[in-house]
Amino acid sequence: MDLSTIEPKILWLVGFVALYWLYCIFWGIKGARQSKTASDYFIAGRGIGVWVFVLAATATSFSGWTFVGHPSSIYTDGLQYAYASFYAITIPFTGVLFLKRQWMLGKRFGFITPGEMFSTYFQGDAIRLLVVLVALCFSIPYLGVQLQASGFLFNILTDGWLSVEYGMWALSLVVFIYVATGGLRAVAYVDTMQCIMLGAGIIIIGIITLNAVGGIDPFLDGVKDLVKNDTKLTQDGYSHYVAIPGVIQFVSHGPDAVGGAWTGVMILTYMMALMGIQSAPAFTMWAFSNESPAPFAPQQVWASAFVIGGILFTFTAIQGLGGHFIGLDHALVDASKTAHVVPSVKDALATVGVNDMMAMPGAQKNLVPLLINLMADTAPWLVGLLAVCALAAMQSTGAAYMSTASGMITRDLLKHFVIPDASDATQKFWGRLFVGLIVMAALLVATISTDKIVLLGGLAVAFGFQMWPALIAICFVPWFTRQGITWGLVAGMIAVVLTDKTNGAIADFSGWDIPWGRNPLTMHSAFWGILANMSVAVLVSAFTQTRNGFEHRMGFHNFLTEHAGLPEEKRSMVPFAWVITLIWFFFAIGPGAVIGNTLFGDPRVPDSWMFSLPSIWTWQIIWWILGVFMMWYLAYKMELSTLPHHKVEALTDDSSK
Repeated sequence: MDLSTIEPKILWLVGFVALYWLYCIFWGIKGARQSKTASDYFIAGRGIGVWVFVLAATATSFSGWTFVGHPSSIYTDGLQYAYASFYAITIPFTGVLFLKRQWMLGKRFGFITPGEMFSTYFQGDAIRLLVVLVALCFSIPYLGVQLQASGFLFNILTDGWLSVEYGMWALSLVVFIYVATGGLRAVAYVDTMQCIMLGAGIIIIGIITLNAVGGIDPFLDGVKDLVKNDTKLTQDGYSHYVAIPGVIQFVSHGPDAVGGAWTGVMILTYMMALMGIQSAPAFTMWAFSNESPAPFAPQQVWASAFVIGGILFTFTAIQGLGGHFIGLDHALVDASKTAHVVPSVKDALATVGVNDMMAMPGAQKNLVPLLINLMADTAPWLVGLLAVCALAAMQSTGAAYMSTASGMITRDLLKHFVIPDASDATQKFWGRLFVGLIVMAALLVATISTDKIVLLGGLAVAFGFQMWPALIAICFVPWFTRQGITWGLVAGMIAVVLTDKTNGAIADFSGWDIPWGRNPLTMHSAFWGILANMSVAVLVSAFTQTRNGFEHRMGFHNFLTEHAGLPEEKRSMVPFAWVITLIWFFFAIGPGAVIGNTLFGDPRVPDSWMFSLPSIWTWQIIWWILGVFMMWYLAYKMELSTLPHHKVEALTDDSSK
């Protein structure tokens, strides 16, 4: 092959991918050599250090969707969708509530999987099986989305030389190798680098976008032109790019809302869905893998809420809005003095067969690859580097779900029901085999259901959120019974399916017309699921209370109170903690967010905007800062993520399990 005929960016791309793969395989081999026992393999021998977890958990929380999908949704829906950037706070908010106490239970009783923890606490195997089901329903489609996105990205960046399907399968090979060989330890150490690449990549692409637009002043002028020329208006007559369309809209199908689907209640309930990421069973195993709870607070407050939040509210927003000003929105180019066509963008659009992204539904997924391609002529090495940053972002989440899901199948199904006396070697063998089967399932789903995989990915996080009642029960409220939590979880998963995007497929298959459609009343399926879940859990628990069951559960809660209960001198701070949390949720990501449409300027009059920013953007930045304070107060001052008051003594040795 004559290398002189290959574009420089492709050569750089191949080179950086090769270096990245070598790094991954190195940790896979090292992890395999250190995995002597099943505990070593599945939860890194409870030995992950502080900064490894801080970076690894952050990378797992913010996937390739943050890198590629989030800017494209801001491009389409504007700053009303940018409220989703608050998931930098709401995702770790779940961790603040539950991770420390789960770590304590895992350390005390030697739990390796969440199924072991819940079945011991609730004294039954039904919850064990449901937890595995939730893990698989979360992991396979979510992993499929990430793997498909990696194939799509490299298809665009290689100008079609690498097909989506071939790229997806090829790029998945190495992640399978290092996860299967090294287990969760390898995943954690690879994730540390992936976290840095994720954050740096988003920042660099934001700077590239700003440079292509011409700087900050032309960018802000472009936002004003975008608003003036927008024809999609809210019920109040505001541009959908700079205003949310009210508190709620009483429509049976959420996407039918006037002025966009992101009403105040839609934002709130969508944030509920994304809380499912750290309440999913995978994160329970992340909690178990730590030496101590020491890394929880810095990950939740500083790495996630502060750093990732700051990146999303600035550089990701710049990417999403900036795409309109460099030739992707032809209507704006024709109507605006500030928007212009960048030649390289025009050529790139022609290469992928897209002439006007605004005129082609779904083509917005091209946004980030096209922004990366802006540097193809001037800095082809940067194209290769940013492509690997995107690949790392996509694989960081997928790797963790491969490892943890295989651990749950091995421990909760194979070892518990089939081979109770399975040795460490046997468990590691089956764990590796199940990693392969999970990857194959995800790839097959992504290949066969090319157009539906994103729907399944959205379903995954809503399923993860259905673990909240079980986590509330085991961490705080002993009143909930086994039957209540079990039937509540079943009801919640059914309600999610019936109100999510997938209900259209169910209607097509069954012939039954589902009248309420997707996200009825502009509320996400996660809300409808948790409403059914909690209602059933409370009702059934009320009728299934037993003295022996309650006393058994209280044994766990007495231990948690002794080691993690709030000191007497801080009890007076509890009401304030409740108040700031409820206020933040109401005004930052709830119905009160509608105030942000106009508080700092009239959305219809750009010259009235304070700080030259749309009012909604200023509102988001202010509540992001307040959200960081809330997280700090809960994690540190309320001691929800600090070290226990007493050393947690293990009752069982992991090596004996």
